[in-house]
Amino acid sequence: MSTRFFASYVEDFFGGQTVGTSLSEGALWKITDTSSSGTPTYAVVDGSATGELAIAHSSTNEIQNVCLNFGDVLCLDIDKLQYINFLVKANASYNAASSLAFGVQGDRNDAIDSIAQHASFRLIGSNALVVESDDGTTDLDDKSTGKSLGASYEWFSIDFTGGKDNVKFYVGDSRVVTGTVFNMSAYSGALQPYVQLQKTAATSTDSVTIDMIEWKLKR
Repeated sequence: MSTRFFASYVEDFFGGQTVGTSLSEGALWKITDTSSSGTPTYAVVDGSATGELAIAHSSTNEIQNVCLNFGDVLCLDIDKLQYINFLVKANASYNAASSLAFGVQGDRNDAIDSIAQHASFRLIGSNALVVESDDGTTDLDDKSTGKSLGASYEWFSIDFTGGKDNVKFYVGDSRVVTGTVFNMSAYSGALQPYVQLQKTAATSTDSVTIDMIEWKLKR
């Protein structure tokens, strides 16, 4: 009965799928890789019991930005989106040159703060977790959750069920940054899921592993 009213999708990264830098026929996900001479990696993890996709920087001393998204094909209507969940782990200690962001976004940008519309979890030069949102009008940056993301899996949720004027962030079962109203009501378009790992010019080889991404929308 519920499928008459809702559309849902679970990406568990099972099997031998290839996630590449172009949207080939039948592909859902696209990688944007801005490295010039280095070779960051992004692939389904061979031997994973649950299905995982790993992204990692190479040691080349250069700017590297690797983003997993829908290739700017925006199809998650913000007015119909109910939630998006991530099961993600970082490495134990992020280098000061590295950062990670994941959530939902409009058209991607190398600079997260330059994305016109997004709701995101972020690590910025450390493992300290912050959240932020922007709808093109109300820009709320780097709100501390008081939590740290480490080398073990954690659940993350962005909840739109209370309306886009009151977007909520959860880590595990706990809502975070409860004293801030994340208002995205100025935007009425669509979004895409994303995970973006980036570094400034440095030899650091930080990584992120994604076990699952799921979302649900009203039809």
